[in-house]
Amino acid sequence: MDIYEKLAEMNMALPKAPPKGGVYAPAKQFGKGLVYISGCGPVIDAPVAGKLGKEFSTEQGKDLARNCMLNVLAVLEANIGDLRKVKNAVKILTLVAGTDEFYDQPMVANGGTELLIDLFGPEKGAPSRSAIGVNALPGNIPVETEALFEIEE
Repeated sequence: MDIYEKLAEMNMALPKAPPKGGVYAPAKQFGKGLVYISGCGPVIDAPVAGKLGKEFSTEQGKDLARNCMLNVLAVLEANIGDLRKVKNAVKILTLVAGTDEFYDQPMVANGGTELLIDLFGPEKGAPSRSAIGVNALPGNIPVETEALFEIEE
């Protein structure tokens, strides 16, 4: 089953790639079949703002990280044309804006990691990963994810 069939089976659809929020490339191809995706926040029907440990629980943060990863995949698809070209999810970085007492950054980041594994399988979808707590993110978003993928040339 390919990624598009898997998305349909999961009752999910890729959103339209979110607009850039500054002067940068949303995606950058380099080397032999590598694509780096700039940080993507959650894009839902209404603005999402606040911090984990205050406005959002760990479980809500995990859902937001999953949404971030859908946006990462939308940017990737807009850049390479077809997500079936993905050979490997290499690395993701999830930034989590939380209170000083919030320590569940890895649990939040699992939302994006689990989505990649669900869509691509454990061999292609399990990336190396960092989950970092920060004081604030642009626009007061609670979670942001960036990623590196290997694609077929």
